[in-house]
Amino acid sequence: MTKSDKKPGRPRSQESHQAIIKATLDLLSQMGYDRLSIDAIARSAGVGKTTIYRWYASKEELVADAIESVREEIEIPDTGTLSSDIDCIIEIAVKTTLTPLGRQILAMIIGAASSSPQFAQVYWTKYLLPRRQAFHVAIERAKTRNEIHADTDSDLVFDLMSGIMLYALVFIPSVEPVEAYIRRAVGIILK
Repeated sequence: MTKSDKKPGRPRSQESHQAIIKATLDLLSQMGYDRLSIDAIARSAGVGKTTIYRWYASKEELVADAIESVREEIEIPDTGTLSSDIDCIIEIAVKTTLTPLGRQILAMIIGAASSSPQFAQVYWTKYLLPRRQAFHVAIERAKTRNEIHADTDSDLVFDLMSGIMLYALVFIPSVEPVEAYIRRAVGIILK
């Protein structure tokens, strides 16, 4: 960072950043996205609003970052086969989401994205798009190995797989484990 890139005022404090993230998560669970305000977060975190705005340009950006701070990053592995790559993705996603905190975070994301186009755009740009791009790499590797058709649309496969995961994680299948349900559905998509 050059001198001209620095924001005016005191340097950012990691302690205040952690307090802001914690306050955001606590208040999200208590009052939901729509009623959440920067004022309430600042009071709860014991910081001024200007401290929050040193870190974040908007409430949407702060909430997206707070949610992601407790989610495990989903790596797109290179196991040598697409089916094994997808198995790893499913296993990690299910493990992190089928917990009380994971389910609460999923509900917050769905609720906030549904009620706020600004939040949906920030979350898409900062978190979903990079994952979609990483998934594209896995699909391209599978095409190179002739595991799937050369015209397979990686973005569509990612979107369908994400939709199936969301559905299965909200409405847990009763006839088979969540992972098996998702694998079976993704297998149908990729045929």
